[in-house]
Amino acid sequence: MTKMVSMQSLQELVWISPDRLSGALCFRGTRVPISLLFEYLEAGESLDEFLRGFPTVRREQAVGILQWAAECLKVKLNDASSSG
Repeated sequence: MTKMVSMQSLQELVWISPDRLSGALCFRGTRVPISLLFEYLEAGESLDEFLRGFPTVRREQAVGILQWAAECLKVKLNDASSSG
């Protein structure tokens, strides 16, 4: 079972600055956009392959982002099912 990623811990995982990569949301402490993780997974690459390609990203960061995304989807699905 995974634990829910709070907004505070999400801020520990990511950062954004208009001066860095045109304001793309990046893994904290890196210049690696969060979107690259999802692009790798969409292309059929594994999490390990992503981490090998971007060694500045820690496994805990990538897993935390995936957990946060899963929680967001659960909330959206629950909201959609309860409203209609």
